[in-house]
Amino acid sequence: MGHILTCISPIDGSVFAQREALSFDAATQAAKRARAAQPGWAARPLQERIDLVMAGVAAVGEMNDEIVPELAQMMGRPVRYGGEFSGFEERASHMASIAREALADIAVGDDSAFKRYIKRVPHGVVLVVAPWNYPYMTAINTVAPALIAGNTVLLKHATQTLLVGERMAQAFHHAGVPTDVFQNVFFDHDTTSRLIAERAFNFVNFTGSVSGGRAMEQAAAGTFTGLGLELGGKDPGYVMEDADLDTAVDTLIGAAMFNSGQCCCGIERIYVHDSLFDTFVEKAVAIVEAYKLGNPLAPGTDIGPMAHTRFAKEVRAQINEAVAAGAKTHITPKPE
Repeated sequence: MGHILTCISPIDGSVFAQREALSFDAATQAAKRARAAQPGWAARPLQERIDLVMAGVAAVGEMNDEIVPELAQMMGRPVRYGGEFSGFEERASHMASIAREALADIAVGDDSAFKRYIKRVPHGVVLVVAPWNYPYMTAINTVAPALIAGNTVLLKHATQTLLVGERMAQAFHHAGVPTDVFQNVFFDHDTTSRLIAERAFNFVNFTGSVSGGRAMEQAAAGTFTGLGLELGGKDPGYVMEDADLDTAVDTLIGAAMFNSGQCCCGIERIYVHDSLFDTFVEKAVAIVEAYKLGNPLAPGTDIGPMAHTRFAKEVRAQINEAVAAGAKTHITPKPE
């Protein structure tokens, strides 16, 4: 048996799902099937591709009652928030609505001898490497436009959300997207890097950590393979002197705490005008103290566990470092 990918539930530390990673040879064959299927997929009318993708999106929506608790089990987001389908559908619908204009030829000019234009053509085979924190929305950001544009797609999802790619592939295949046109794949890091280095893909989209993005970039070095990298940020909030304070507190604390702070664009530091600082802190503390931390499967839970114990340890280490440097704690830490 090859390398086993294991999703450990952050709720209780139990094994929630396991899948065997493809061998390099099997992974290569998956990429080759995608390449063989791409010309036929691209030859289909644009509207047909749009309709099939949107049917796949709708099929994901039909699974939402199963998906929401599954996400809670895999990465800890409370069921009370209802999953990601609203944003998932909104993003796909937007891509579908702009596709005809976005993919149209760009006229440069005509004269008696030449017709000049820029023609948009598919990349070919696209690898999408998606993260666990918003596993459906981040995946559809690339899967939908790539398929609509006539590419074939291999989706490699994070181990922490191991079942998301399976769900999406099941839904899209049920809707009529051919199995070789959209494949869910289980790769380990070494296989992913080797495939990129051997030019198995024409474009790679990665959402995740800076170190992960660096590994993608290093694997693609010299191949001229296109890369799209959305990496970690350090997002600030700024409260000006004339701000609506209640709105500012609600917005910024919500943005910092939602999804247990595990957001690509989550607020990580807040600058407050001196005249509002004390009141801002008072209101912020009241909001956080009212949150209910607990089992994400319970309907009353506001904040679930972080997705992995190492993330919680890192946050505790950051708190300890800040306190040692003179920071003041306003919230009583929860026991480990």
